[in-house]
Amino acid sequence: MYPEEMVLPMREDLVSEGFTEFKTTQDVDAYFENAQGTALVVFNSVCGCAAGAARPGVKYGLQKATKKPDQLFTAFAGVDKEAVERARSYTLPFPPSSPSVALFKDGKLIHFVERHHIEGNSAEAIGNHLAQVFDEMC
Repeated sequence: MYPEEMVLPMREDLVSEGFTEFKTTQDVDAYFENAQGTALVVFNSVCGCAAGAARPGVKYGLQKATKKPDQLFTAFAGVDKEAVERARSYTLPFPPSSPSVALFKDGKLIHFVERHHIEGNSAEAIGNHLAQVFDEMC
């Protein structure tokens, strides 16, 4: 577990853009029990590829897309363990990876960007990909 004071700026990077945090299993269940519309879930992380590519790429994709997910959520790996595990249960059969990005429609996974798709890519490339996905699926 990482200390809260260390992860706070990384949390705020997405929360300040309108993301709601999944901090407990109850938070996750509250969405998935009655899920309607599209929802983006970003599995946040303290790693360099989260800071350099994932978070900026997600924000860029949301700015660039003409259609956007109805709801935005984030769960912080290595901090909110139970919430992350519960949210990841909805991304099966994909193995756990952080950072990663999941798009759901009516609670069903419709697109997933794994860590290995994020590492080595620029924020712009990730954002362009996500903008295309949002425009097609939202």
